[in-house]
Amino acid sequence: MENKTPTPHIGAKLGEIAPTVIMAGDPLRAKFMAETYLENPVQYNSVRGMLGYTGTYKGKKVSIQGHGMGIPSIGIYTYELFNFYGVETIIRVGSAGSLDKDLHIGDLVIALGACTNSNYASQFNLKGTFAPIADFALARKAVEEAEKRGYNYKVGNVYSSDTFYDDDKTATIGWQKMGVLAVEMEAPALYLNAARAGKKALVICTISDSLVTGEATSAETRQTGFTKMMEVALGII
Repeated sequence: MENKTPTPHIGAKLGEIAPTVIMAGDPLRAKFMAETYLENPVQYNSVRGMLGYTGTYKGKKVSIQGHGMGIPSIGIYTYELFNFYGVETIIRVGSAGSLDKDLHIGDLVIALGACTNSNYASQFNLKGTFAPIADFALARKAVEEAEKRGYNYKVGNVYSSDTFYDDDKTATIGWQKMGVLAVEMEAPALYLNAARAGKKALVICTISDSLVTGEATSAETRQTGFTKMMEVALGII
């Protein structure tokens, strides 16, 4: 592990971040999670407003931090956590748009794999196409935790797009035909960084809107209302 802490984007010193980090795109969601679920949370980062906290959950040390929107942003934060801070496991809890008629607002998606239109993987100079996937043990635990709690969920592929406002309004149709469950914006960078660093990663998303039915939620609900994925993530650390 390189000794480059604090980094340009995380102000913590070595030892202030737990080996397991739960991450959310919205730093205010990370703040809500830390203050709601952790015992004695201590803020270790406020650089660029990307809040990060370390505390304990049922006696286990855990950190919760924001990662921002999009593959480039989560790519930076997870790279630094894995490679400079000795983090072993990162679980992203985020929102996603449903491409599946049976997934509605509040339902969970456990992202076993991540399709993408991003060019992020090109940096690794692979002579082919790498399939970014979750750590299976984490995914299995998440399924068990969701079932124990009686939460509605599906496991499968997500589509991670670099564009929230895509000029091609038919862009998701092909992915939907291939059985992809939902659209989000970060999973491949997390899975690729974990693979390169030899670490573990999982993405758990809550459906915030549907490209099938037109259902949608408010920003406030996304920030504080999606507690099922938070509880599943904390339950498997």
